[in-house]
Amino acid sequence: MGECAICRRHGPALPTERHHLVPENRKQSPVIEVCTPCHKQLHALFTNEELREAFDTAEALRDADRMASYLSWIQTTKKRDIQVRTSENVCERQ
Repeated sequence: MGECAICRRHGPALPTERHHLVPENRKQSPVIEVCTPCHKQLHALFTNEELREAFDTAEALRDADRMASYLSWIQTTKKRDIQVRTSENVCERQ
């Protein structure tokens, strides 16, 4: 429990998870703590290749156009879990 590096929500009831900034290289990958909704959203919007090549920092993830509307919404809610739909971009590239 803590603070999310993506949406920056925080609190003792906010579940957080480790997100590897360099997927598929977990032993050497830096990690950030993200809330469960943000972690789900990241993997629904970005392929591992995209995460590895272009979105390998919390700042890059926060600044990504694909995250803008989600971040505007999640920062106004206390939701600790969400349903996500994998984007067409991710489906096509998997």
